[in-house]
Amino acid sequence: MLKRLERLASMSIQLLPVSGIANYFVLERGGYVALVERTSDNNFGRVGDSGLLTTDGFAALVWRPEGSFFVNKHYERPAEPAEVEEIRRFSRDLRAAIGDSR
Repeated sequence: MLKRLERLASMSIQLLPVSGIANYFVLERGGYVALVERTSDNNFGRVGDSGLLTTDGFAALVWRPEGSFFVNKHYERPAEPAEVEEIRRFSRDLRAAIGDSR
């Protein structure tokens, strides 16, 4: 676990303190977040999809015929190409640091 935390820190990915989510860790970089499964031995498990952290919570990156969007129940806006690339990079780095090969 310590080695994984060090790898995350070296990639500027931080663990966010979030109450009420006992089964997951919330990791963030540059405003992008992902839930990571918390295993029974309190270690990192599988990495979930990444999204944008907004004042209304998690906004998923969704694809529509007219383009990509960040969306949640109370929020929607187009995703710029640079944002799509950055969220992909965040997701790739997070999976590499955690060891999730999905």
